[in-house]
Amino acid sequence: MDKDKIQLTSSEIGSLWGEYVNGTMIDAVNKYMLTIIEDEAIKAIFEDAISKFARQKKQLVTFLQNEGFPVPVGFGEADINLEAKRLFSDIFCLNYLHIMTLHGMLGHITALGVSVRKDLRDFYDSCDNDGKEMYHKTIELLLERGSFQRDPLFYPAKNPEFIVSPDFTDGIFGKGRSLSATEIISISFNIKKNIMAKTLSIAFSQVAHSKEVRKFLADSEKTADQQIQAFAKIMHEDNLPVPRSWETEVTTSTEAPFSDKLMMYHTGFLYQAAQVYHGTGLASAMRTDLITTYESIVLKNLMVTKKWFDIMEKNKWLEQPPLAPNRRELTNGN
Repeated sequence: MDKDKIQLTSSEIGSLWGEYVNGTMIDAVNKYMLTIIEDEAIKAIFEDAISKFARQKKQLVTFLQNEGFPVPVGFGEADINLEAKRLFSDIFCLNYLHIMTLHGMLGHITALGVSVRKDLRDFYDSCDNDGKEMYHKTIELLLERGSFQRDPLFYPAKNPEFIVSPDFTDGIFGKGRSLSATEIISISFNIKKNIMAKTLSIAFSQVAHSKEVRKFLADSEKTADQQIQAFAKIMHEDNLPVPRSWETEVTTSTEAPFSDKLMMYHTGFLYQAAQVYHGTGLASAMRTDLITTYESIVLKNLMVTKKWFDIMEKNKWLEQPPLAPNRRELTNGN
């Protein structure tokens, strides 16, 4: 059997479809940012990111077309205004690329995990290598610019220790205990992601055309801020530092660089991706206050996502992914 000729599975098609839609969205943002960036080193990284995705996009199209599936509309020139005034600072653009690179790496590894056909596995291997290269480049430049925010530092204990008290899980009643290093992994990352979501919501809300979209984005900004404060409170109680916010990296421009469709989709993408990271944080949490915080945030995000879906569906902005055959309709001759 030719390993490159077997039919792609539903999971493989789904991963290609998602990679195309999400990739074209981020590519559109990157192309706008490239037009406003003044720092030559940052500009060079964005040029590299755009070039890498151009190669990936071509291969994504080939895979889909060879299987007889339509190429998604995704996002393109109609969703970008490259003449729009500066909306973000150079350093925010670099932070954005770093966070989106993290999303991309997770997406590539997930796609690789459901891929069987060798040419598809080779493709996602290549995408993952591109992502890792971009990850290193963004961190190195953020460190060079003094803008990479490291997580809190711990000091080593003399010996390994074992849990000997039920108080280890208690963060509300009793004396409780301080945060563990494994819990801080998710807390810190979720704060950083919420800071990104809040900043984008502020920027998007001041340039969106639709009043309904503006209101949703303003509410999204408040939701992200509430979640930042919830995590920050837990960190502060242990006298641990919290990553700084990026609100001041947004200019006062009211000229939209992106379509309302793109800005809404991007916001929904961040909320949906956040649920994965919140779930990971919940799974690693061993303190009751952390567990209740994650549960509250997950439920709130489900409510926000429902409002997001209603607006996207109402405006016909949400593309439908490939669906399983409806055998009932086929049987009835519809």
